[in-house]
Amino acid sequence: MFGSKENLIFIETGRSASIIIKNNMKKYSLLSHLLFAAAISFFQPVFAQQSNDKGKGESLRAELFKENSDKVFVVAHRADWRNFPENSMGAIRSAIAMGVDILELDVQRTKDGVLVLMHDATLNRTTSGKGKVSETVYAELEKLRLRNGANVITRERIPTLEEALLEIKDKVLVNLDKADRYFDEIYPMLQRTGTTSQIIMKGSADALTVAEKFGPYLRDVLYMPIVNIDQQGAIDKVLTLDDQLAPVAFELTYKDTTHTAARKIKPILKGRSLIWYNSLWASLSGGLDDDRAVEDPAKIYGFLIDTLGARIIQTDRPELLINYLKSRGLH
Repeated sequence: MFGSKENLIFIETGRSASIIIKNNMKKYSLLSHLLFAAAISFFQPVFAQQSNDKGKGESLRAELFKENSDKVFVVAHRADWRNFPENSMGAIRSAIAMGVDILELDVQRTKDGVLVLMHDATLNRTTSGKGKVSETVYAELEKLRLRNGANVITRERIPTLEEALLEIKDKVLVNLDKADRYFDEIYPMLQRTGTTSQIIMKGSADALTVAEKFGPYLRDVLYMPIVNIDQQGAIDKVLTLDDQLAPVAFELTYKDTTHTAARKIKPILKGRSLIWYNSLWASLSGGLDDDRAVEDPAKIYGFLIDTLGARIIQTDRPELLINYLKSRGLH
């Protein structure tokens, strides 16, 4: 649907890809025309993308849009890094076999332009090598081996992004972190590997920046805003972004355990967007972290789900979370 309302340009392509841009600002006028042109040639309703079931990945994507579903999605942070090196092929395969719904993987680029899976900008912490990824050619990375969580060098090597995409095809959704810097290079790779509809991008940018950076890609790729709800005006920001982008989900973070915004947002987003919380460490979810969940999963994961409305939880203990959800019939 294309039209204007209250000096706004409104491009709607389903709950995962809608953009509203103010039309009364001269510096945005060219961008607005470009967005309309892009919309005509690129944007299609997202729900049309979900009608052709190509595998589990497509089924999981479709499930995200079911507002009346009770399913809670499990996101494995850097894949199954407790049993394999983080961002490794072993960690990816293990997390998929475990039954996670979404993998969170990190992207860096080598000196000669090869996109690889790596969280840090340097090789020092997670590999047998040293130096910056961006200053090392891929042929040198191939000689290195990954370290596990105990800092032991393993037989696992650094995967390329393309290898990882071929592995996850039709199996699971993937949140590519740190990938926005290279997305013009990544998108053709997604098309080549047939994984465009399995990808989730996230960020804290405003709607206009999202339109500029990702506009042509939102036909296929899901975009989820990140909002720190400890900050003043966070609820208004969530409402604005929900009106402007209509995302399928928001990632919410908060450190203050006494903060009331988390409880307020649940009814606000009900029936509009799903809520994503991170139980990775205390400062991301008001102290409700994975280590505390080991003692009492219901007290941590149950609170995130029942009190705060989480339908997506990113965890460093995916097996623990999956077992808890299964005990409640939520996975």
